[in-house]
Amino acid sequence: MNYNDFRKLKIISNEDICRNIFNENSQSIKIKKEERAVKNLLNIYNATLKLSSEKGFSAMSLRNLCRETGLSMGALYSYFSTKEDLLNIIRKQSQHLISKVMLEMIERTEAIQEKLRAAIKSHLYLSETMPEWFIFFFMETRTMKKEEQKKAIASELFTEKIFIDILEEGNKQKVFSVENPVLMASVIKPMLQDWYLKRWKYSRRKVSVDEYAVFVINFVEKFVMPTQ
Repeated sequence: MNYNDFRKLKIISNEDICRNIFNENSQSIKIKKEERAVKNLLNIYNATLKLSSEKGFSAMSLRNLCRETGLSMGALYSYFSTKEDLLNIIRKQSQHLISKVMLEMIERTEAIQEKLRAAIKSHLYLSETMPEWFIFFFMETRTMKKEEQKKAIASELFTEKIFIDILEEGNKQKVFSVENPVLMASVIKPMLQDWYLKRWKYSRRKVSVDEYAVFVINFVEKFVMPTQ
C-alpha cells in the first residue's frame, strides 16, 4: 500500500474526530442537533490547532478562539467548560482514532514482517494526513499540566508498545533477531516523528512520504532481520 491507496480508504478525518467527540460527550454538550454540533466542533478544532501553531495552546485565550471561530463565548461553553476540557477532549478522541487506525492497518496483514511495515507506513501516512494534530501534541506536551502530560506520554508509549509487540513476536517466530525490542522501538519512533517535525527539510529535498517510508522500513529491517 502507498500513500494514495491509504488516502482512498478515507479511514480518518477531522470530521470523524469531531463526530466522535459529539457522540461520546452528548451528555455534556448543550447543542443536541448532531450536524450543527459537528460543524461547530470542527470549526473549534481547526481554530485551536491554528492558534496553537501561532502562539501555543497555553497562550491561547478563549477570546482568541471566539475571534477565530466567529462563535460567542456562550457558544463555546456549549461544548466545553474550560480550555483544559477542550484540550482533553481533542487529545482523547484524536489519540483514540489514530491508535485504532494503526491497529486496523496492522491486523490486515498476517506475516510479522508485513505487520512491522504496516505499522511504520500507517504512522507516517497518518502524520501526512493530519500533520497539525501530530505537531500540536508534540509541541504542547511540554506546557500541559501534569495530569494532561501523563496522558500524552501514555499515548506516546502506547504507540511504542505497538512496535515492541511486533518486534517481540518476530523474535518468537525467529523472523527477527532483536536484542532489545524496547530500545529498538524507542529508536523507530523518533524516525517517524522526524517526518512531520522536519517536513520542510524533506519537502526541500523533494522526498515523498512513500520514499521516506521505504527508507525507514529498509533501515529498520537491516537491524531487526537475522544476519545470514
